[in-house]
Amino acid sequence: MVKVIMGKRGSGKTKQIIAMVNEAINHEAGHVVCIEMKQKLRYDINYKARLVEAESYPFTGYNGLLAFVCGMYAANYDITHIFIDSLYKIADSDDTSEAEKFLDALADFSKDNGVKFTVTISADVETATDGIRKYF
Repeated sequence: MVKVIMGKRGSGKTKQIIAMVNEAINHEAGHVVCIEMKQKLRYDINYKARLVEAESYPFTGYNGLLAFVCGMYAANYDITHIFIDSLYKIADSDDTSEAEKFLDALADFSKDNGVKFTVTISADVETATDGIRKYF
């Protein structure tokens, strides 16, 4: 399962993801991971969630982020939900076709491994392609 939360900056996506992470901590059977660009959620996310600051790791682009996610799962098969806050910032790209491919790869990974993904994208919903909208 892949879910995308998309909206302009200041539309409440981060508050929504904070609530979803804290909810997942209480209901998920396994580990919950939240990948963020910088340490801005440290005091808002339950300490039981694994908070990962993407900026601390030397990957680039959507392929690098996908490899990073796969590596995290390879190291911990107990991960049941991964949240990615600000996809375009973490991947350092707002290329919608590349974002679509990334989301499709997450969907395949989810199907094969039973991991849920929730991703936020800071952009106007009107700019979303059909390939991104299918994950709303």
